[in-house]
Amino acid sequence: MRNQIEFEVYGNYALFTDPLTKIGGEKFSYQVPTYQALKGIVESIYWKPTLIWYIDEVRIMNVIQTESKGIRPIEYNGGNTLAYYTYLKNVKYQIRAHFEFNHYRDDLVYDRNENKHHNIAKRSVRAGGRRDIFLGTRECQGYVEPCTFNEGTGFYDEEQELDFGHMVHGISYPDETGKPDRETRLWEVKMQHGIITFIRPEECLLTRKTGEGVVKAFGPENMEPVDLLHGQLFAEEDRA
Repeated sequence: MRNQIEFEVYGNYALFTDPLTKIGGEKFSYQVPTYQALKGIVESIYWKPTLIWYIDEVRIMNVIQTESKGIRPIEYNGGNTLAYYTYLKNVKYQIRAHFEFNHYRDDLVYDRNENKHHNIAKRSVRAGGRRDIFLGTRECQGYVEPCTFNEGTGFYDEEQELDFGHMVHGISYPDETGKPDRETRLWEVKMQHGIITFIRPEECLLTRKTGEGVVKAFGPENMEPVDLLHGQLFAEEDRA
């Protein structure tokens, strides 16, 4: 597929939180990463508002195992409380993703240079990402390396099919849909021979409105001085 990148991401822990477990103030991870979590990882590797990243497939390399930890999160009204978070342990995933231009951003039509963005994305993968990589939550540090998808041996290669039921697929934002509503998407997850093939966001039939929003504006008048400096540095790299 055009504009596609392949990479491996791994870490000691991951927490792809099942929202149903947040009600009591505790967190329990899904068994596999969500589409939105993987999209966030790809956007940390390389992203510009000109692009929309789509996750094609993820391959689960290590055995799925969990570990619970006692955590003292800060409460909204101050102070600490005690909670138990259940993390995934020793995770490794191979990911295949591609980008398409965001046609709802007519203000950035001048930046739709396919070859440029693809080359920058591949260089960013080799560099381990432009921003810090997190596996679901801030305390779960991840590391990115280039790979060839389906290379090597995965723990679930011989498993014909595993069904994980309904999970959160992701969140649809006005920037990428052109709609004023923000929606949460769900879908039914099945893994075949260790690989989960994702459907596109618009193919999710189970959606729920979770808020309203507006398309973000990008320009010098909307940026802090430090962002302007970063933008100049990235622009210089893009030209290179």
